[in-house]
Amino acid sequence: MIDTDLYITFVLATTLLILMPGPIVTITVANSLAYGTRHGLRTVVGTSSATALMLTVGGLGMTSAFLLLAQWFEWLRWFGAAYLVFLGLQQWRARPVVLGGENTKAWSKKGIFWQGFLISITNPKTILFYAAFFPQFLDPARDPGQQLLILSVTFLVIATSLDSCYAILCGRLRPYLADAKRGRLRNRITGGLMIGTGLALAFARKS
Repeated sequence: MIDTDLYITFVLATTLLILMPGPIVTITVANSLAYGTRHGLRTVVGTSSATALMLTVGGLGMTSAFLLLAQWFEWLRWFGAAYLVFLGLQQWRARPVVLGGENTKAWSKKGIFWQGFLISITNPKTILFYAAFFPQFLDPARDPGQQLLILSVTFLVIATSLDSCYAILCGRLRPYLADAKRGRLRNRITGGLMIGTGLALAFARKS
């Protein structure tokens, strides 16, 4: 099936990669702080669905297609970065409100899902992970299809679990930032996270 030592190394490498702040973590944290744990978890459902789609495409042997569409993915990356900055500016300039009050407006369930899906599908991390990291954990003497399936499922489980932990943790912290006096700070935190990540994503160009 798969080499045990390689698999353990893969799990550790994947965990470290997912824990690194990026667009998916940013949008999960922002939605959890702004709207609560449930919306944070709905964001994770959206991001994980997009990740599963991309991993499935890669697992079906469409690496060549990724290479052919590299220019389109570059445009998607720029679009994703711009979208994050746009969301961040909106949050930064938003009027401070009491969380859970009458003026608090949350995205719809579908809106939260598709927001997470969009951020994830425009995130180059998954593509780069597949192209650069997965081959390092494959044993050429074993069936590559089975190995890719195991690695893909493992990657998705780790990503979904850790992102859910981010959502739950930030949802727990939300009450401490719920009053109007701290509303501006909350807006600065969530807005700054999205703006910073969007700019980092925009300038993280391949040499």
